[in-house]
Amino acid sequence: MFTGIIEAVGEVVDTRLQGGDLRLRLRTGKLDLADVKLGDSIAVNGVCLTVVDLPGDGFWADVSRETLAHTEFELLRAGDRVNLEKALMPTSRLGGHIVSGHVDGIGEVVGRREDGRSIRFQIKAPAALSRYIAAKGSITVDGVSLTVNGVEGSQFELNIVPHTLDETLIKDYSVGRRVNLEVDLIARYLERLFSGSADEDSHDNSDAGGLSMALLAEHGFTGRR
Repeated sequence: MFTGIIEAVGEVVDTRLQGGDLRLRLRTGKLDLADVKLGDSIAVNGVCLTVVDLPGDGFWADVSRETLAHTEFELLRAGDRVNLEKALMPTSRLGGHIVSGHVDGIGEVVGRREDGRSIRFQIKAPAALSRYIAAKGSITVDGVSLTVNGVEGSQFELNIVPHTLDETLIKDYSVGRRVNLEVDLIARYLERLFSGSADEDSHDNSDAGGLSMALLAEHGFTGRR
């Protein structure tokens, strides 16, 4: 698990196709690797990757065909910059939100404009993910935990402050850039609970406990009474 608080910006050093998969070498810059060992997880642009070799100035990781199919990793080339975050430890502060490192889809930057010292971006998400994105909710973009400023259809807006621009690769974004998106994990589980699809094979689930609007209202989570 991760928090979406980027610890360093690294660089792609080498990409090697091996049997249809990709082996990736990354230089990690200021990321402290002293406590990293083989088999540990590091998020690269929001994708949870396993360390398979530690050459000293970074690490190697294998990228499966499944990951290539659902992320923008197929576009990575030597020299590209990437956001890096080591896996969350039990003693770490949860400064962002709970991030799994499992990308849900690929978005596209469709707008960028200056706003004081900040920059506002418009991102277009895949239609299937738009229902999980809410104003003032959380979303992960290339591994960065961000607050959604507004939503219109499948597009959402982000306001990126100077510190985030300095510490991540977001300041490099231009219109047309593809980005990895991970929606809020809680939103996915809520949908699952409301759908009731987990018990489709049950012939009689009338007595089964479950989440409903009535139950949420009863306990003060909605305006319904």
